[in-house]
Amino acid sequence: MKISLPARTGGNPITLNTSRLTIIGANGAGKTRFTATLAASLGGRTYMMSALRAIYDNIGEDPLPGSIDSQYHDAVRRSPLIRPDITGAFERQIALLINETALELFAEHLGDDARDIAAPHHRLQTLVNNWEQIFPGNKILLTRGRMLIGNDNGADPFSTNRLSDGEKTVLYHLGAALLAPQGAVVFVDAPEMFLHPSSIRPLWDRIEAMRPDCTFVYTTHDLAFAATRIPGDIIWVKGCDSDAATWQYERIQAAEGIPEDVFLAIIGERKPVMFIEGDATHSYDARLYPLVFPEYTVKPLGSCDRVIESTRTFNTLRAFHDLDAVGIVDRDRRDFKEVEYLRSRGILVPDVAEIENIFMLEDVVKTVAAVNNREPDKAFERVKRNLLRLFNANMQQQALEHTRHRIKRGVQTRVDGKFDNIEALEDHLIDLPGLLNPRDTYNNLMRQFARYHDRGDYAAVLRVFNYKPMLIETRVAELCGLERNDRRALIEAVLAILRRRDTPAATAIRNAIRAAFTLK
Repeated sequence: MKISLPARTGGNPITLNTSRLTIIGANGAGKTRFTATLAASLGGRTYMMSALRAIYDNIGEDPLPGSIDSQYHDAVRRSPLIRPDITGAFERQIALLINETALELFAEHLGDDARDIAAPHHRLQTLVNNWEQIFPGNKILLTRGRMLIGNDNGADPFSTNRLSDGEKTVLYHLGAALLAPQGAVVFVDAPEMFLHPSSIRPLWDRIEAMRPDCTFVYTTHDLAFAATRIPGDIIWVKGCDSDAATWQYERIQAAEGIPEDVFLAIIGERKPVMFIEGDATHSYDARLYPLVFPEYTVKPLGSCDRVIESTRTFNTLRAFHDLDAVGIVDRDRRDFKEVEYLRSRGILVPDVAEIENIFMLEDVVKTVAAVNNREPDKAFERVKRNLLRLFNANMQQQALEHTRHRIKRGVQTRVDGKFDNIEALEDHLIDLPGLLNPRDTYNNLMRQFARYHDRGDYAAVLRVFNYKPMLIETRVAELCGLERNDRRALIEAVLAILRRRDTPAATAIRNAIRAAFTLK
């Protein structure tokens, strides 16, 4: 459905073609007036739903044509079966559905004379079916024109008035949605109110599926709710000029490389965000970094390139969310110049080659050894000796891989320039082989690596040594007193210590890892 939004401060109003719109904004930003103005512009297509108004009937009636209150007064005039003294949209929508069902039954028995007052939609049964699916074990019972709630435990049925606010809200939303006029634009105020977070998405998915003919417009300050309405359009109301009757608002679209639900969830956390490599299920990054950096919302994004690009993009949107973002990528074979460039752009690069090396940091090894009743200095010296021996045995291959990386980066940097014609590109690349000089690069790296080994520079070796079997071949887990000498044993031991948050061992490991990122 095409919807034209209210007047926009300093810009043209936005027009959307949508069936699902969520309006978000902080308290006091003007989103309620924004919604009311939008609803008024749609005239007779507008249908309002508010659990707060429905459950606490002292707020007043909804005078809009097609509202539950209007439908109720019309039913009282037309039907002898409905009581004229019912108050509150919650009770009225139940009465309307029961009245409708009763008229259908009369129509079946009385024939054509009663068909003009019957509305054969069977909406009450739809309500019952959905309620019982949402609350398994509970039953809706209809007796003598009343709705009662029973359950499988054999307890006596009770009135809907005895339901909790959350249960009433679900019942209200289901019934009110069923009573919306055909093709209505359904405005839902605070759709998350009174609901348990786990029930929000399935409830509104179910309601929207019941009424595919309607367009749903939600007004909320809850970003977690907004994330449940994706895909869909999201409008952020930032402020209101009351005198001019205009609003500052923007259409939220995902930052490049950041899915909308992740984007909104991050903003909802209201903490600075840390994008990392890997995934939330299989990578150690996602298990380690939240324990080391609790002040951040940690979000794994997969590849190194996505982390870098998402960090850049997220920080360009600070005017929207007012949060800082940093990224973490493995050092791999980057030289100091590359590392400094990334750090200047908010990308944290550790002083170790890859995440496995973090678990080999000196203070980490000593702390794990101490926790397992091993002498820390002795355990570390044996690990160090094993690491240096392993590095020496793999030095040539490591130098070759580092050389390959630098040549690749050099070619990319050289080719990424802008050129007006092929001749300019040829001129730019003609001296490329001489500039790259892989043999000199390799020989320089071999000399550098040999110095690290000869000096016993443990930290420098961890910085340049990319070698996945390192945790096993150095026997670090065994030397720290763990039962199994495998990669997982040491990692799980470190994570277990970090989970004991404020213990001296957890603090020592956390500080050691943060120092590897030059963070205190």
